[in-house]
Amino acid sequence: MNKPPRIQARTVITAHANADFDALAAMIAANRLYPDAVLIFPGSQEKNLRNFYIQSTTYLFNFKQFRDIDPDAVELLVVVDTRQRSRLPHVQPLLDKPGMVIHVYDHHPDTDEDMQAAFSRVMPWGSSTTILVHEMIARGIVPSSEEATVLGLGIFEDTGSFSFASTVTEDFQAAAWLRENGMDLGVISDLLARDLSSEQIKILSALIEGAKVHDFHGIEVIISEISTDDFVSDFAYLVHKYIDMENIRVIFALGRMGDRIHLVARSRTAEVNVGHICSFFGGGGHAYAASATIKDKTLSQVRDELLALLYSHINPQLVASTLMSKPPVTLDADRSMNYAAELMTRFGLKGVPVVTPGTLSCVGLMERKIVDKALSHGLGKALVGVYMLTDFSRLSPQADLYQVMEIIIGKRQRLLPVINGDELVGVVTRTDLVNQMVEQSARISEVVLPDRKKERNIRPVLRTRLPGSVIALLEQAGQLAQSLGYKLYAVGGFVRDILLARPNLDIDLVVEGDGIHFARELAALRQGRVKAHLKFKTAVVVFPDGQRIDVATARLEYYEYPTALPTVELSSIKLDLYRRDFTVNALALQLNPGDFGQLMDFFGAQRDIKDRTIRVLHSLSFVEDPTRILRAIRFEQRFNFRIDGQTHRLIKNAVHLKLFHKLSGARLTHELQLMLEEENVLECLNRVQDLKLLEAIHPLLGLDPERQRVLSEVHKVHTWYKLLYLEPSANTWRLYLLGLTMGLERDQLEQVCLRLRFSDRELRDCLTLRDHLGEALARLMTWQEGQSALSEIYFTLAPLPVEGVLFLMARSRREAIRKNISLFLTRMRAQQLFVDGDDLKALGLQSGPAFAIVLRQLRAAAVDGEAGTREKQLELAKAQIQKLRDEGWADAPPQHRRRGHR
Repeated sequence: MNKPPRIQARTVITAHANADFDALAAMIAANRLYPDAVLIFPGSQEKNLRNFYIQSTTYLFNFKQFRDIDPDAVELLVVVDTRQRSRLPHVQPLLDKPGMVIHVYDHHPDTDEDMQAAFSRVMPWGSSTTILVHEMIARGIVPSSEEATVLGLGIFEDTGSFSFASTVTEDFQAAAWLRENGMDLGVISDLLARDLSSEQIKILSALIEGAKVHDFHGIEVIISEISTDDFVSDFAYLVHKYIDMENIRVIFALGRMGDRIHLVARSRTAEVNVGHICSFFGGGGHAYAASATIKDKTLSQVRDELLALLYSHINPQLVASTLMSKPPVTLDADRSMNYAAELMTRFGLKGVPVVTPGTLSCVGLMERKIVDKALSHGLGKALVGVYMLTDFSRLSPQADLYQVMEIIIGKRQRLLPVINGDELVGVVTRTDLVNQMVEQSARISEVVLPDRKKERNIRPVLRTRLPGSVIALLEQAGQLAQSLGYKLYAVGGFVRDILLARPNLDIDLVVEGDGIHFARELAALRQGRVKAHLKFKTAVVVFPDGQRIDVATARLEYYEYPTALPTVELSSIKLDLYRRDFTVNALALQLNPGDFGQLMDFFGAQRDIKDRTIRVLHSLSFVEDPTRILRAIRFEQRFNFRIDGQTHRLIKNAVHLKLFHKLSGARLTHELQLMLEEENVLECLNRVQDLKLLEAIHPLLGLDPERQRVLSEVHKVHTWYKLLYLEPSANTWRLYLLGLTMGLERDQLEQVCLRLRFSDRELRDCLTLRDHLGEALARLMTWQEGQSALSEIYFTLAPLPVEGVLFLMARSRREAIRKNISLFLTRMRAQQLFVDGDDLKALGLQSGPAFAIVLRQLRAAAVDGEAGTREKQLELAKAQIQKLRDEGWADAPPQHRRRGHR
């Protein structure tokens, strides 16, 4: 069935997403000013508005969907009741269209994301409809009674039936004129004042029960919360009902509905601008009524941010310039780490801003813990500029308290530079902020306590993303830990992948207590066995079904010198997590009863997972363990994340310091093997090449264009072979290593193998395979389609391991060779011989080398399609045996056999 042609409209009218009555009415009024325009309805969440729209407006005013029009034909876009681009996702193609002319009619306050418009009519009145009605009056445009009723509905709703403080004289004048022109107050009353359903009464009751009163310097603010798995229609209407019942001055209603938080805010006091507050959550509105829809945050996170925002904005006198310490103590970027330690000790500082020498231009931050680590590694002479933090936030002196809190508490940045123009004028420290909190409000300070870990309970998530047997195991382990007086946590990648909804049953447990004792008790409880590592205070528990769990004692690792293996000391869970490689792996999940499912995040892992970022925990991470660089690349490509700027800079510095040269070959080989087993192995190798890491491992391992081509083909061939589910499976490490070392001379390959600490057997096998591949490649190059037998390919490839065969298939540029190698893998290898040694003996052939000669001839004939049945193979065997006898081979004793047949 053919689709109807799109509407060719030069002008369209629309309003913000989640439209209310005011938006609907303003669109209809704008249509009288632009009579040739098409109305594009953006959708609504309010049930009464949706019913009204479906029952009457669709037919009466001919609204269309955006998909019904041809965007290329539109020249003028008229927007009502908003100016924010983010609230117009349904017409984004028009906003992005070059040369689009925009007219706006709005009553909301200015925001930073307001669109540039060719014509604007913005008035601080009670509703947008009022603005357009006054335009109609000025132009002498008279509405029908139906239009007057709809326009009146918009004004009544947005002014709270003229009870909101935002109501102005013009709203009354507009309503009076509409009444003169047939506005039906009965219809408006029915729509705005209707009886509540039982479900709505239940929600309203929850709003009342969940309400808490907060006092912000004499201003009472109600914050209420509800939580439901289903969307609540008319949430804003129910908030209005609550306001009317309790005579509330300021309210913020938070509703978790499914995976989103809906915020409805109303204010009857000039001291609280709810539109400004909601704008921080991506919403909008004006000073007295606003809303927002928030994704990817929990109810508690939104509540905490809301409290901080209210505290900040109801106290506008608290800005960065009143909080900061001045003049700032600074550190030049070209100073040594030894000097940095001396400076910090002299002033008792935990952090200091780094500036360009001779200026007050802030280029980085240096923290005491980084300096101490550098000195412990003998890097006292290293320049501050090498290890300073370059990815940091800064603010102007006029920045408000919330912005300061967001950086120091939310982003965990201990030191906040205050910049006036390009010049550093002061710093706000965590101590400065906490002191201010204590002075102003002990209750608010509890919301933003320093060093506060991000906690939330994900027990419901565990139920949906882990097998029941695993949850039972974790609960049993937690109960055991509780009985022993220990605290137990699941940590690392297992927890990370739960949040990412990726399958991972590789469980790591950390015990605040004796990890080895706990492991033995757990093994006894579940009839398992334990392998303990006393030096590292770790153990592996293996259960009867084969499942393994790693158990560790909470520990702090320190490195005696760069690239060394760690020395272990006992510590708390926080220090245990701090020793890990990246923030996304520094998560812990409490397993003790009562706290089961509580997620512990000290280092911003949830934020980095949300932002899809790989970030080290401290600046010397790669100095301590350069193999973490390869891990960073693996995780970046596996999860489609990105390595953040600071971490990227530290990788380049580690390469510059030639730290890979000091690593043992065994550790390098282990990380390379893991990388080459990744699904996105090509992306990993390209990233490694970009960062010049292959040459850092060994100068002969760089990726030239031919190696890159062959590795790309290796990936395709390997993927194809895996999909066939043939045996034997290919060893991924060996296959990609062939590609990485392609083109090396024998002695060069030996150098690479020795750098990777191959065992004598591994070295011998690698060199032998190289020689055999060279010989096989030479024979394949002489094979000619139509002239050479397929059996030649079979006997060339049969002695090689499957990795060697796949590599030759990837390396060959000749399609005929590639096709026949695929035939070898899929058919030739499986070609059945119907004749065996017993048959040859029955034909009178003595055991010995002659067996191999005859069987080879039979194999060749079978592969070439000349002997596909037992009868033909027996017939060929008889002929071959007779030929050998005629030559005096088959019956002659070994010493009389012709040397030419050996």
